[in-house]
Amino acid sequence: MHPLRIYLYKDGLARFASVKYNDELTSLNDRYMHLTNYSINRLSKNYTPNEDFSACEGHKWTLQTLFQYLKTEQNVDT
Repeated sequence: MHPLRIYLYKDGLARFASVKYNDELTSLNDRYMHLTNYSINRLSKNYTPNEDFSACEGHKWTLQTLFQYLKTEQNVDT
């Protein structure tokens, strides 16, 4: 499709992997790095459960929280 269209639901969730990404060949099979599924990442020693999805912590944030973080912490125009 041209142009590319992306739709975001206003109450969506952003999920994060529990291991920081790197592009080394040795990490190709690290599913904690490449997948964001709760059922997988909850088993990682690095997984942080959320008490509050609207807080900038843990591995699952609301989209509004992500946008606010990008705006205030990363100076991204959201």
